[in-house]
Amino acid sequence: MFRPADDGDPQVLVGLYDAAARWMQRHGIEQWKPGGKSEEHFRLRMKEGEVWLAEVGGRIAGGFELWWTDEPAWGPQPPEAGYVHRLMVDRERAPAGTGRAMLAHAERRIAEAGRTWARLDCLSSNPRLRTYYEGAGYTVVGEQPFKEGGGGSPYAVTLLEKRLGG
Repeated sequence: MFRPADDGDPQVLVGLYDAAARWMQRHGIEQWKPGGKSEEHFRLRMKEGEVWLAEVGGRIAGGFELWWTDEPAWGPQPPEAGYVHRLMVDRERAPAGTGRAMLAHAERRIAEAGRTWARLDCLSSNPRLRTYYEGAGYTVVGEQPFKEGGGGSPYAVTLLEKRLGG
């Protein structure tokens, strides 16, 4: 069901991202924008970390990025965590539970790398998403406010983490 993204997948990832961004806009969530991530973005993420795709019945149903550092949101940290980003689900093709299955896969990859924490962030003004992550076992550990002039997230985020393997 899961496979690493390869050189032929950046266009598919852009499509997943843009579809998720359009869904957010239709639901009044001001976060992602269609066209906000290019094929080059996903190529860079594949080079610097991991990008995974979920397949169901031979079709792409979702994807996510797994980073090994995230200083903009979390600051300098020891190598004890993996950071899940851009959890994207194709809402027309993905069966229920695909997002949770992708999170579980990311957590396994993080644990396999010998790291203790799965970390992620979500838009502070999106309590529904925060509740979703809390329901998956994540705990809120802080907030990262929007920083005028760059140097952090382009919007305020809630920081969440989950201890793995215990």
